[in-house]
Amino acid sequence: MVSVNGSVIIQIINFLILIWALNAVLYKPIRRILSQRNEKISGLASGIEQSEQDSVEKELALKTGIKQARENGLMDKEALENEARQEETKLIEKINEKARMDLADIRERIAREVEEARLALLKEIDGYAEDISRRILGRAN
Repeated sequence: MVSVNGSVIIQIINFLILIWALNAVLYKPIRRILSQRNEKISGLASGIEQSEQDSVEKELALKTGIKQARENGLMDKEALENEARQEETKLIEKINEKARMDLADIRERIAREVEEARLALLKEIDGYAEDISRRILGRAN
């Protein structure tokens, strides 16, 4: 059997000293290292969360920028198309105006030539009439 005597008190004191020494030498540094590791892990976790949030914001900004660029591109395209249509209309109007002027000149020239031919025929009508009448009547010159 175990007898309780003065050595039990010494054993208890030794046990308490051992717990204090282990706490000072081993447990406190381990707890401090674990605490530092937890702080580092939580700092990294918050950094990861911040990075994820930043990437989401950047992705959203990129999508918005792409959408805006497409809209700007479409507006520029429409503006260029409208400008081209206006230029085409101006060119067609110029061509039509030139064609009208050319047509008027041609009509005027034809009218002049017709008048000149009519006058030339009027001058020679007597000769033709006399020639035709001789042929019809069968008389020679």
